[in-house]
Amino acid sequence: MASSTIISRKMIKLLSPTPPSLRCHKLSFMDHINFHLHSPYAFFYPKIPQNYSSKISQILENSLSKVLSFYYPLAGKINNNYTYVDCNDTGAEYLNVRIDCPMSQIINDPYNDAVGVVFPQDLPWSSSLNRSPLVVQLSHFDCGGIAVSACTSHTIFDGHSLSKFINDWASTARNMDFKPSPQFNASTFFPLPSETNLSSTLPTTHPSKRHVSRMYNFSSSNLTRLKDMVTKESHVKNPTRIEVASALVHKCGVTMSMEKSGMFKPTLMTHAMNLRPPIPLNTMGNAVCIILTTTVTEDEVKLPNFVVQLQKDKQQLRDKLKDMKKDMMPLYTLELGKNAMNIIEKDTHDVYVCSGMTNTGLHKIDFGWGEPVRVTLATSNKNNFIFMDEQSGDGLNVLITLTKDYMLKFQSNKELLEFASPVVESTK
Repeated sequence: MASSTIISRKMIKLLSPTPPSLRCHKLSFMDHINFHLHSPYAFFYPKIPQNYSSKISQILENSLSKVLSFYYPLAGKINNNYTYVDCNDTGAEYLNVRIDCPMSQIINDPYNDAVGVVFPQDLPWSSSLNRSPLVVQLSHFDCGGIAVSACTSHTIFDGHSLSKFINDWASTARNMDFKPSPQFNASTFFPLPSETNLSSTLPTTHPSKRHVSRMYNFSSSNLTRLKDMVTKESHVKNPTRIEVASALVHKCGVTMSMEKSGMFKPTLMTHAMNLRPPIPLNTMGNAVCIILTTTVTEDEVKLPNFVVQLQKDKQQLRDKLKDMKKDMMPLYTLELGKNAMNIIEKDTHDVYVCSGMTNTGLHKIDFGWGEPVRVTLATSNKNNFIFMDEQSGDGLNVLITLTKDYMLKFQSNKELLEFASPVVESTK
């Protein structure tokens, strides 16, 4: 396994200090109930132009300093009961690290777990309470390639906010005159109730060393095949990439479970739905609700049937939220999360968690030296599927996390391999 050596560690201060009027950033109810963990993303760049090689860190530091002036809560401190951020301009933690192997050894490893070396040790998916809300690591490989990783507090950012921040940081790195326009006003849409149980949060568990991840690619042509198959066998109209791909990995998960236990077990699959709109696109914070889709028979697991049910569940949630007051949305989200947790605790269903980071531009993040060859996350909880845009084309990459014994069965599933293939990159 590759090892890393910290070359330097510093705090990146804001280029412009935060005005006193913005010193206290009120967290919204949605922020308060969300996962209080660091979300870890990494971007791999194998070929660095010679004119950039000696100044990469300075470019990242200078642009981060400027963009933090607009994303000032990331440079502050979250208070103990998750009700506000003290925007005290402490800064963001920044590490320069040397990795003692070529990049190819990491991104061509059959398992995604090898990417853990480009994150600060023990930080991914850990509590963000007593650490900087943003921790950045620049990793230098023996081959000359680099990785830029960012761990951001999920208390302050959901996936949409994180992608907006990373895109704005990259834009600033390419042009220091660029001016981001985030709005930290989520608490006006989801205010914390005057009387609330401050211990109420969405349930979460922490990754285990028994969990492993692999990334699979669904090419555009294979997604078209999947869509055609689903629409021909059902009344589904215009299924999305994620709908058909999540239906397939769900079915493969059920097959794996039945092979292990010898019997069918009902399932629950969750998807995250962005609430922007109706919330403005530039509103930073957490603005996500949960879609719950269950199956209780093997027939419901079949791809056409599952996609039909998933589309119904999505539309029912949209209809319910359409007439709901915005300040009631966090309570409803919390209720859905607790319903899911009750199912998990009773162990009556196999539970699969899906999230999508598609259409965010993260697969093309360019700080000035080109687009990444790989975008990924650190290994997370079991039965977790994270969908991302592939580096080129209209396909999907999905990061699949399972227990080690389940992964051994899952990765040999013939139906999975008919439509998806393990991701292996060329860094030449």
